[in-house]
Amino acid sequence: MTIQLQVNGRTFAATLEQNDAARALAQRLAESTLTLRLQNYGGFEKVGPLGESLPANDRQTTTHAGDIVLYQGDQIVLFYGSNSWSYTRLGRVNDLTGWADALGRGDVTVTFSLAE
Repeated sequence: MTIQLQVNGRTFAATLEQNDAARALAQRLAESTLTLRLQNYGGFEKVGPLGESLPANDRQTTTHAGDIVLYQGDQIVLFYGSNSWSYTRLGRVNDLTGWADALGRGDVTVTFSLAE
C-alpha cells in the first residue's frame, strides 16, 4: 500500500510495511488525512505525537533516510539521516529526491494521506 506525505509544498510517495502497525495507520488514513507537527531531533529525524497508539512490534533496527517508523507506539518518526534504536517500521519513502530539503532544519508540518 502506498501513502503520500506532503511536506513544505512537496509530495512524496511511501510504501507501507506489511505489519499490524502499518495496516492500522492505513485504516486511519482511509478515514481522513492526518496532519502532524513534527519536531527536529538529533539532526537526523523529525518526530511528533500521532495522537493515538498503533500496535507496536519494536525491534532494534538501524534506520536510514526515508524510513518512517513508530516510536513508543504513539509517535511518528521521519528520518533524513540514520539512527539505531528500537522501532516499529511503518514504511519507506520511495524517492528521496528533495526529501532532506523539504524537511528543512526546524519543525515541520506533514500531512499523511492514502495514495489515490
